[in-house]
Amino acid sequence: MKTKKVAFYTLGCKLNFSETSTIARSFKDKGFDRVDFSEKADIYVINTCSVTENADKRFKTIVKQAQKVNPDAFVAAIGCYAQLKPEELAAVDGVDLVLGATEKFKITDYLNDLTKNEFGEVYSCEIEEADFYVGSYSIGDRTRAFLKVQDGCDYKCTYCTIPLARGISRSDTMENVLKNAREISEQGIKEIVLTGVNIGDYGKGEFGNKKHEHTFLDLVMQLDKVEGIERLRISSIEPNLLKNETIELVSRSRAFVPHFHVPLQSGSNDILKKMKRRYMRELYVDRVSKIKEVMPHSCIGVDVIVGFPGETDEHFLETYNFLNALDISYLHVFTYSERDNTKAVNMDGVVPKSVRSKRSKMLRGLSAKKRRAFYEKQLGTKRTVLFEGENKDGYIHGFTENYVKVKAPWNPELVNTLHEVELTKIDEDGLVRFDFVKELTA
Repeated sequence: MKTKKVAFYTLGCKLNFSETSTIARSFKDKGFDRVDFSEKADIYVINTCSVTENADKRFKTIVKQAQKVNPDAFVAAIGCYAQLKPEELAAVDGVDLVLGATEKFKITDYLNDLTKNEFGEVYSCEIEEADFYVGSYSIGDRTRAFLKVQDGCDYKCTYCTIPLARGISRSDTMENVLKNAREISEQGIKEIVLTGVNIGDYGKGEFGNKKHEHTFLDLVMQLDKVEGIERLRISSIEPNLLKNETIELVSRSRAFVPHFHVPLQSGSNDILKKMKRRYMRELYVDRVSKIKEVMPHSCIGVDVIVGFPGETDEHFLETYNFLNALDISYLHVFTYSERDNTKAVNMDGVVPKSVRSKRSKMLRGLSAKKRRAFYEKQLGTKRTVLFEGENKDGYIHGFTENYVKVKAPWNPELVNTLHEVELTKIDEDGLVRFDFVKELTA
């Protein structure tokens, strides 16, 4: 009997990538061979996202891509959009199976003989039932792995569907996180990126209750002691949950790198209140100042949303000027898009899409300026680079511990190795050139 083939496509965040990787391993355990999404497979699994409008639209395109390669293939949709709008996905031509938040990890149990269904079947729980934790981590890119430590969110931000898609905040046990970290390091992977929906909330629901047995600080302390991991990176952490003790620990750490991604969403207190964020801009300034005080060379990334209902030109300029004055390194700019079942969707003061687009462009320009200034400050310094595995137009890329992206002529021997370098100049494409100082590890 010939081995069945499965292919995966992941939309959205690092958390989705870690979960796709875990689900792929469950297929492997059932005897499936994993192939690339562009190849012919018996089943195509699409892990969806619902954070932006585009992710919704892209789903249909991806289903079409799969059908083009194999019109008889079984197509399954999982992930956040599948939990929020299962019927909508099931109605897309070619979709056979839609699984919600808790069902996706048992996907192989829902597969029969892989014959196509006349109508897409839906198995989706009420989100209140998503109260248990499934650990996961991604392995694929040999240089780094995404390790999920937490899922769900108890925050009630007025623009966000994540609590509806992923349920309440819950965490992996400390024991399991450390076990997964060791498994990853044993596979020769040099960097682990910690991921979750709200990782600063780590510890809540660790033992199926709301009590924190451990805190995020405890987690960071324990992971820092795991031998074999060269680098640990915190993906994204809420400013109100990023404590001074964590910042100080990272500054003294063996493995944690000086790189923080801290969502801001708006530089206007009026808008932050409307968004129901749990801090004001003054706290954000305090977090950035603390990081820079103990790690002046650290990289700080910022999430910001433009065009939220009620955001006037004055509010936007407040955000622009606030970010311009802050010692940050780059921005992830999101254009607000209306999501069903959120409070923001019924708010007054809808910002025209053309205005949203203009504001987004302005902040993207500011981000490029900030990144350039950060890179210029790093020239002449000695840093450690972890090289990636891809040959991009004859060049190999890598990242320093503080997230400066570098390039050098392609050399396969550099893949997945760490080297000390001196940063020398910024290339025309904005990436940084360097000289080797000495070899660190083979």
